Amino acid sequence: MAGVRCFVALGANLGDPVATVRAAMAALRELPQAKLVAASSLYRTAPVGLTHQPDFINAVVEMCAVSPAPTFLAELFAIEARFGRQRDFATPVPNAPRTLDLDLLLYGDLISDDAQLILPHPRMHQRAFVLAPLAEIAPQLVIPGLGAVSDLLAQCADQRIERLHP
Repeated sequence: MAGVRCFVALGANLGDPVATVRAAMAALRELPQAKLVAASSLYRTAPVGLTHQPDFINAVVEMCAVSPAPTFLAELFAIEARFGRQRDFATPVPNAPRTLDLDLLLYGDLISDDAQLILPHPRMHQRAFVLAPLAEIAPQLVIPGLGAVSDLLAQCADQRIERLHP
């Protein structure tokens, strides 16, 4: 399948987040216009922002997508909705607990500052819960305009993150 190399972050901290993230990976494998290329390990991470909530389970997948970035993002939102996620774009609560969060981190080298699609994903370069699993599956990756994943991860050494073993 010819397409665009992209990366998606997965996160959950409500219900059974390990099972949810694994099931979400399976749902990503079923997307008709995309192929899952690689999946990181699962990571347990401390919440950011609203700290009085359960730890998150996070991962990152590499995909090859054929559909345009906005269409691919809509497909991610549809998967979130199947897992009970309700997005409130009018009054979003940042860093709130969630059943499932799928964030489009990178879509090829696309840089976008559109109201509906910001790429590279904002703040991804400041979050160990994104950078550690990303470095696991794409250690040589350079984030457009931000730098090498490995260098950015080193700057997040103070953030608590634990790789889970199967």
